[in-house]
Amino acid sequence: MIELPGGLVTSSNVHAIATALSSLLTLWLLYRMFSRLRRARWVEDTPTSKVRSAAQGLVELNGRLEAGGHAPLISPLGGRACLWYRFTVEEYRRSGRNREWRTVERGMSDRPFLLCDDTGQCWIQPKGAEVHPRQRRRWEGNRRWPLSASAQTGVLGVLLGRRYRYTEEWLQQDDVLYALGWFESRGGGREAMDPQRIARQVISSWKADYTDLLARFDRNRDGQLDQHEWQQVRAAAASEAQRQVQDAAGAPVVHMLGKPPHRGLPFLLSDHHEEHLSRRLRRQSGWSLAGMLLAGGVAGWLWLALV
Repeated sequence: MIELPGGLVTSSNVHAIATALSSLLTLWLLYRMFSRLRRARWVEDTPTSKVRSAAQGLVELNGRLEAGGHAPLISPLGGRACLWYRFTVEEYRRSGRNREWRTVERGMSDRPFLLCDDTGQCWIQPKGAEVHPRQRRRWEGNRRWPLSASAQTGVLGVLLGRRYRYTEEWLQQDDVLYALGWFESRGGGREAMDPQRIARQVISSWKADYTDLLARFDRNRDGQLDQHEWQQVRAAAASEAQRQVQDAAGAPVVHMLGKPPHRGLPFLLSDHHEEHLSRRLRRQSGWSLAGMLLAGGVAGWLWLALV
């Protein structure tokens, strides 16, 4: 029995907490095992589509990465030019006999970039994606932000005992990208447009500036619109609505791939080859299975000892 300022902590309480934690870990590893395996099956069973002929919905694409006219992003830790990045900053902390790396900063970019194949190009919206980049770097230093000039460096950083570990991953221009996600095409008359609804919206916008509306359609200058003049307003609004429909039909088609709207569907991005990504996911599933068996065995042993 251990006496702490907040009260007594008995060995049975510690035993019960350890049992609960190991049981929760077992359940989480079980979920991870099946989720990794299911993603591997999605990668293996989904046929690769071309951008121009891809169906609307869940598709698999392969193509070359481009910035789409944007300047390259600069990664915050290594200052590397890229199209997407993810980073983690950990601080080494001491507390009594405990030594651990604790995450103090993390983040990733979400700016869209282009995937291009020999039939067209598709904007990738990376927000919410599970990204498996091949490019990865880890190093250590004495600054919380290694590119910051105001941070403590050199001997002073060592004397203060600050120690940081940086991890940075990225996708770069001209890499070959594997993408599995929700594909949508907009423009080119693909969206259903209701000319009558658009005409009503046009009239509503004109009414917001009633003085201008009178100046355009009040032919007899009596300060109000009669029935004949309202017919002219509606005819002009219908003509404007038809022009907007024609402009939308003539707009170029824009393809986009992002996070599926339905829960449970995958959204994967990787510069690994498809087969390598599948093996990676299956390997993660296998390690989760091994961890689940170990954690489950510990939980069972603790449960038997508890009862």
